[in-house]
Amino acid sequence: MDAVDALSQARFWASVLGASPVDRGDGSARLAPVPGRSSGEVVWIDPVPEPRTVKTRVHLDLRLAEAGPAIILRAGATVVREPGDNPWWVLADPEGNEFCVFPPKSEDAPPPGVFELVVECRDAWAQASWWAEITGGNAKRSDEGAFAWVEEAAGFPWQYWVFAEVPEPKVVKNRMHWDVDLIGPGPEALVAAGAVVLRERGGDIRWWVLADPEGNEFCAFPPGE
Repeated sequence: MDAVDALSQARFWASVLGASPVDRGDGSARLAPVPGRSSGEVVWIDPVPEPRTVKTRVHLDLRLAEAGPAIILRAGATVVREPGDNPWWVLADPEGNEFCVFPPKSEDAPPPGVFELVVECRDAWAQASWWAEITGGNAKRSDEGAFAWVEEAAGFPWQYWVFAEVPEPKVVKNRMHWDVDLIGPGPEALVAAGAVVLRERGGDIRWWVLADPEGNEFCAFPPGE
């Protein structure tokens, strides 16, 4: 996650997720995995000079442990939209990034916390199909075709990876992105599948920066790093 004030954002999201913020000493922070949840659910928050200027196209969906988002609001979130036709709240974090929170489900449902990563896009089915092929998950779509998702991929730190269609194109760098662990030593298979290398590994980074077919940035790490 990019943030103007990364440490403040880290404190907010740590409170929301029940995680432990780790100040990395360079203005950035890491949220350690929540006990009992996937070791892949690590959130890195990095400082950037530019403020958010457009709606956040990548966001997290959270499942609440109680009936309403009072705890999250006390932590510093604001309400963008109350439940109505859709049974969830749209909230904004202290830097204005929108995210959704859902009421609790049955006792046998996944525990409260992050259960979806949502990406707005122009072609939901194409995006879900591409990432399902990359991750080994299954791509599915809604009856009306307005959104599609990937599920059952090994190592996912969330239950669903959702792609929701919107009319507007991506125009600036996403404020939030995901990282992937490569199987091979480099990103050649991703490039062959349609990804584009934005920055090569080397210098001050040990990973590659790539973009998927709709231009969403993500980082790819060699095995074991």
